[in-house]
Amino acid sequence: MKSLTSFAKRSAQLAAGFVCAIALAAGAPTVAGAQVLTTDNVCGKTADARGITAENLPDIDATNALVMGKDGTVYYGRGADEQVKIASITKVMTAILTVENCKMDEKVTVSNAAATVGNSTAGLLEGDELTVEQALRGLMIPSGNDAAIVLAEYVGKKIDPKTKDAEATFVKAMNERAKKLGCTGTLFENPHGLDFDEWAGDMHSTAHDVALMMQEAMKNDTIREVVASEDSWIEVTGADGTDHSHSMDTHNYLLGQDGNIGGKTGTTDDAGYCFTSAYNRDGDEIYTVILNSTTTDQRFTDTATLVNWYYDHKVTVAIANTQEKTANGNPLMARISQTDWTDKTIDATLADPAAQATVFSLAGEVTEKVSYDDLSGTVHVGDKVGSVTLKQDGTKVAVMDLVADEEGSGPNPIEWLLVKLDRLGRRIDNRPLAAESETVAKAPEV
Repeated sequence: MKSLTSFAKRSAQLAAGFVCAIALAAGAPTVAGAQVLTTDNVCGKTADARGITAENLPDIDATNALVMGKDGTVYYGRGADEQVKIASITKVMTAILTVENCKMDEKVTVSNAAATVGNSTAGLLEGDELTVEQALRGLMIPSGNDAAIVLAEYVGKKIDPKTKDAEATFVKAMNERAKKLGCTGTLFENPHGLDFDEWAGDMHSTAHDVALMMQEAMKNDTIREVVASEDSWIEVTGADGTDHSHSMDTHNYLLGQDGNIGGKTGTTDDAGYCFTSAYNRDGDEIYTVILNSTTTDQRFTDTATLVNWYYDHKVTVAIANTQEKTANGNPLMARISQTDWTDKTIDATLADPAAQATVFSLAGEVTEKVSYDDLSGTVHVGDKVGSVTLKQDGTKVAVMDLVADEEGSGPNPIEWLLVKLDRLGRRIDNRPLAAESETVAKAPEV
């Protein structure tokens, strides 16, 4: 019965996600308020400053959003540094501290405070005993506030065995960890993200800070497995010693679709509908953040829009942008002076003639810098003779050696004497003493 129930629930979730994806692909009207803003940030500059037109920008509803690469490059931002509520996305930091301070087979016990926190829960009861891993699943899959309190109390006590308020100790550690990650606009006041009634306060974060947290969380194999898991059950031992199961429904309706490998939702009246997610297509991993969207479906539509916008503007270009060939049929990148002679050059190609670079097409033009080695003596095919560096908007995107694609011998004694005589005349006539190096290839166009 478990498996059938779980299958039915998972099917409903996938269906909801599928509807979002179909609506997006079909160009269905978005929720009122969705908009394209040329004040949005693309790779560090506003779209206006880059000359990016509206048709090349994402049409999303959220007031705060971000797309960040695995290396920390921010490709898109809307209100990315504005301090806002993030609701249950708070639990990403709770998960980070948990895996950093615990072994997954350690046992935790559910307190009265955890069992009675209410709102979104994993169904835990006072006195239940379960492993840290099971509590982590309860935290991240159904967004259990009860699991958040359980872990905060347990980890807080581990951080400071003498503490009289383990949850407060844990929250302090959350804020310290956020600062170490580089989060500059984040303040946590509890481990779950509730921001109303008894939990009302000044807790806040930013889209950029959330992306940093998601990036850090996805470095941990346990968290990666949990947020990607379709296992909707955890096993616990009740206060009476009997074992029982808790069913869990993931709130990530995009899980497994179009490269989605995990995510964390959050929803309160003040925060709106929020979602941070991780995507990986063909090894290119990104993290997206949607804060303060208008509905559950819209936050997922916004996410899909951002993801497709990013991947649609990733383009692959050949580093060897040249029509000329060497005698061996390879791309002719440059003719490099063989300095022992006055009139000879060496044809240079790429160490990998078929090498490509992947760039983001909206990040600006690609520039090329070719450097030449001092070639004296004998040069053999395959010898390094220089290098080529491609940059986009000042950031390196590719560096590769240039190699000789022809043999070149140094002068024999008689030839050396003739070269000396030739150079004497060249000095008198103020002519170059050796052939000038020449770059043939151009920077790739995007």
